[in-house]
Amino acid sequence: MLHRRLLRIICATSILVACSDLVVAQASEQPPPIISGWARALPVLAKNGMVASQEARASRIGVEILEHGGNAVDAAVAVGFALAVTLPRAGNLGGGGFMLVHLAATKKTIAIDYRETAPLDTPRDVFLDETGRFAPERSQSSGLGIGVPGTVAGLAHAHAVYGSGRFSLAQLLAPAIRLAEDGFPVDDDLADSLPQAAARLGRHPSTRAIFFREDGEPMRRGDKLVQADLAQSLSLIAERGPDAFYEGGIGERIVAAVRAAGGRMTLDDLKSYRAIEREPVRGSFRGRDVLSMPPPSSGGVHVIQLLNILEAYPLASFGHNSAQTIHLMAEAMKRAYADRAEFLGDPDFVVTPTRGLTSKAYAARLRSDLSPDHARPSGEIRHGDPFAYESDQTTHYSVLDRDGNAVSNTYTLNFSYGLGLVAPGTGILLNNELDDFAAREGASNAYGMLGGQANAPAPRKRPLSSMSPTILLRDGEVELVTGSPGGSRIITIVLQTILDVVEHGMNVAEAAANVRIHHQWQPDELRIERGLSLDTIRLLEGKGHRVRVQPTIGSVQSISRSGEWLMGASDPRQRGSATLGY
Repeated sequence: MLHRRLLRIICATSILVACSDLVVAQASEQPPPIISGWARALPVLAKNGMVASQEARASRIGVEILEHGGNAVDAAVAVGFALAVTLPRAGNLGGGGFMLVHLAATKKTIAIDYRETAPLDTPRDVFLDETGRFAPERSQSSGLGIGVPGTVAGLAHAHAVYGSGRFSLAQLLAPAIRLAEDGFPVDDDLADSLPQAAARLGRHPSTRAIFFREDGEPMRRGDKLVQADLAQSLSLIAERGPDAFYEGGIGERIVAAVRAAGGRMTLDDLKSYRAIEREPVRGSFRGRDVLSMPPPSSGGVHVIQLLNILEAYPLASFGHNSAQTIHLMAEAMKRAYADRAEFLGDPDFVVTPTRGLTSKAYAARLRSDLSPDHARPSGEIRHGDPFAYESDQTTHYSVLDRDGNAVSNTYTLNFSYGLGLVAPGTGILLNNELDDFAAREGASNAYGMLGGQANAPAPRKRPLSSMSPTILLRDGEVELVTGSPGGSRIITIVLQTILDVVEHGMNVAEAAANVRIHHQWQPDELRIERGLSLDTIRLLEGKGHRVRVQPTIGSVQSISRSGEWLMGASDPRQRGSATLGY
């Protein structure tokens, strides 16, 4: 009955939770200096716990779990299942991701890899046509692109091993079940994203039955979204644990849907799936310890590599988003992404030179080839030799509890709403994550990312990712928990968030709102958001950069700590995001 009582509390106090942030912000205690009169954007303040996610209902659920004695992991698991209901284009049961857990009592940080895997029957040429050319429709629009989902295994593992013990898995699932059963009004992200994905979603009767109206149009603002099949799937997981997903009727329906769409997944692929604990990658920057996700995510490796390259430059003196600062960031990004294309893949299948790529000495070698005045064409840049130094749609949420435990979690279906296919009878949207493999040498995926043999398709292999859940420690205590969606741009988004907070002295709300830039080596273009001054753009073009203005980049969800204060911010680029604390 506890989970029913918790649900009533959530519904009754959702407004009070939001208002409590205002009460804290207006309290008489001195706020942290970082939100002084100089600040241009203000974060949410709290003292006991905080959740930052891309959907307000999910954030409220996480805060309620914290208020009732749960730890950061309990809250993160509840948020993860809730987002599968309220943010279906990215929150998921049918996808996978990465979770970074920091335990304050033991000063231990754990990386949980619940990335999707390729089915056993996955040949190297699975995405090539009869002429040997890459056929994008195979990885992006057919069952061949569906990886074995890892989300349920990953969230269940985190709860079983690192939860507080005060909540059962069923209790953490209860809010998501109620939201799916009772429904909720379409608003914010759903109202924006459903029309944009209508063509892909509308191909599948099982998907249309959930997300479309009787007149054949996608649901609109104010319509009520009820997901009865998803509620039943969540209820079965609550009753039986992850076995209900991987060995029971849910799994059988997923396999049937995948194979009907042309895929090769079997029930044995599902039964064999395991979430894996890995050692986080570790680096340092300006006196902070940087902890992030290891391969098969490339995110942590290259966030640290980029920080190592840039640490030698006085970026604060050059100025935030000055032409000189952006030039140096872009030149460093080119070199990191060239290395990514060559070396990164599933560490269970290939040797990844993680220590070399994240070493200060290797960064110094790359920096020696970087001109402070002129952009080097990407065609002239090749991967380095890190072995010599060996010793889009996605969603992210961050959680920090009163004891200093932290979770940084990024998970995805790949495209917005994944393949667009709901496995009939389950309510579960399936991913098209195997598009992240390198189909062949020189072929780019949907995000324009190049890859090589290290990231080639193979049976039970996990495709390379850019997801970068990251935690910064200062003197052993959590200072920043951050991450973002954004496909290939996730690495550079997280980099700029860290630089804004640590190098440029901004609060997390300012960092979330700032104009962002991105360069991924190929194609050879410096992508910027609208808002950078024309003078800065001209200076960058004068240095040799090919500048292209593009739509908004990312949706950062960050929490920082300053003394007794927690400060959180959700990215203003997306409606419906919410940071809540108590």
